[in-house]
Amino acid sequence: MSPRDIVLVVDDTPETLGLLTDALEGAGLTVLVATGGGAALALLQHVSPDLILLDAMMPEMDGFATCRAIKAEPAFAHIPVIFMTGLSDTAHVVQGLQAGGVDYVAKPVVVDEMLARIRVHLGNARAALRTRAALDAAGGFLLAADEAGALLWCTPQAEARLAAAIAAFSMPGFKIPESLVLRQGERQLTFSPIGRIGPGERLFRFTETGGGQEENFLRQNFTLSAREAEVLLWIARGKPNKDISDILGISPRTVNKHLEQVFSKLGVENRASAAALAVGALAKRG
Repeated sequence: MSPRDIVLVVDDTPETLGLLTDALEGAGLTVLVATGGGAALALLQHVSPDLILLDAMMPEMDGFATCRAIKAEPAFAHIPVIFMTGLSDTAHVVQGLQAGGVDYVAKPVVVDEMLARIRVHLGNARAALRTRAALDAAGGFLLAADEAGALLWCTPQAEARLAAAIAAFSMPGFKIPESLVLRQGERQLTFSPIGRIGPGERLFRFTETGGGQEENFLRQNFTLSAREAEVLLWIARGKPNKDISDILGISPRTVNKHLEQVFSKLGVENRASAAALAVGALAKRG
């Protein structure tokens, strides 16, 4: 375990919170505390822990409902959750795993056993994040979903974009659409199946078009003005200057002036080279 690992402990019993805080801090971990499910969800809006220890039985919002709410958020779905329960009934253990937990420890907690389980799941989580970071570096925005279309995980680069898209498309409970396409006005999300990577786990690449997304990307990626980015996008789509002037409502002479600036900023000599750079960047973007 690393001193920078953060564990969020969610329990409504002060004695348990004190015991776990002392044990975890003694093992070199940073400990955050929440006394209920609602408090834990509020805390997650400000900090992302590396692992969550979650009491199964709490008043108002139990651990199972809390875990389902955590896993429903793409930004938190990757965080491993270990249930703590005094229940020996197998059905409750299964319920915790079905809610998205990766493991459970029985109360009263045996500290050495709990720390051993935490070490395993922190190591697994770090390995998974390294794999997803490598996928990001290779380009593309990737996510995995179960057979029902519910999100299992997404790569770090994809996480922010998907969260923004979910907000824009008003999808609090995200699922891959059956048509694999979501539309809202000019904006469109497309999910392209890549294959299966495990039992009940399907991998998708997703892209977002319309609504100025591609123009904003080109503007930021190549340090262009908003108008220069629009011109470059239409060049990448194969449009001649006359068509671009009609689309953007500017004169062909103005299009040429913007192109001169684009060529200079991209370090290219002609529109074919500029288009190739733009197409390559957009493809890598996803």
